[in-house]
Amino acid sequence: MQGLRAGLAVFARRPDDVVRVVYTREVRSEIADLVRWATRAGVPCAEVSAGELDRFGESSHHEGLCVVTRPRRWAPARELADVLDRTRGAAVAFDRVRNPYNVGAILRSAAFFGFDAALFGAQAPHPDLAPTAIRVAEGGVEHLLVSRTTDLADTLARLRERGVRIVGADGRATEGAVGFAFERPTVLVLGNEREGLGDRVRAQCDAIVAVRGSGAVESLNVAVAAGVLMAEVTRGRRSPA
Repeated sequence: MQGLRAGLAVFARRPDDVVRVVYTREVRSEIADLVRWATRAGVPCAEVSAGELDRFGESSHHEGLCVVTRPRRWAPARELADVLDRTRGAAVAFDRVRNPYNVGAILRSAAFFGFDAALFGAQAPHPDLAPTAIRVAEGGVEHLLVSRTTDLADTLARLRERGVRIVGADGRATEGAVGFAFERPTVLVLGNEREGLGDRVRAQCDAIVAVRGSGAVESLNVAVAAGVLMAEVTRGRRSPA
C-alpha cells in the first residue's frame, strides 16, 4: 500500500501483516517507530530515493512510504451482521462505486463518523481495494470491518432478515436525508457514480433518501454526498465537542 497515513495505520492496527517497508528520507522522522519495529522484527526495511520509490510503488503518489502487507482479511456477511447487531451500528455499502478516489474518500468519512464497516459489491476492475483508494482513505480503512460480495442485493436481503435497516441514496428521491430518522442498525447504500443504484439493490432498500440542494447543479459527487449522509446517520450519537 502507498501513503504515509495509510502505512502508519496498518502498522498501528495489524503490524503482523507487514512484510516489507520502503520509504524516502523525507519521512524518516515520521516513521521512526515503524523503522525501529521492522528492524527488531526482521522485516525488510529500506530507505530509497524518491525515484526508486516511484518505481517500486508504480506511482509518484506514495507520500514517501510504501508498505507491503499480507492480503487483507475480508469478513463474511454473517460476521458483518453480527457486528451491526452487537453495536447497533452502521455500515456503508458500495453498489458499483468504482472510482478509487471516491471509494477512498468515502472510507475516510466512514471512519471519521464512526461507522463500523464497509460492504463492497462487484468491484471490477479491482477485486481488492485499489491502492489509490487505500491512500486516499488516509488510514480510515484500518478502522473498518470490510466485507465483499458478488451479489450485493442478496447480501442486503440477508442483512434485512437479521433486522438491519437498509437505506439507499438517490439524488432524485422524494425523502430528504436531513432530519431523516435513521434507525439502527443500518446500512447506507451508495450507487454507481453515473447509473446510481441498481434495480435489484434498490428493491432491497427500506427507504431511499436524497441530499437536497439549490438545483443549480443536478447532484453532488458521491463521496461528498456520502459525507453529508453519514453525518445524518450518526447525528445525535456523536460525542459533543
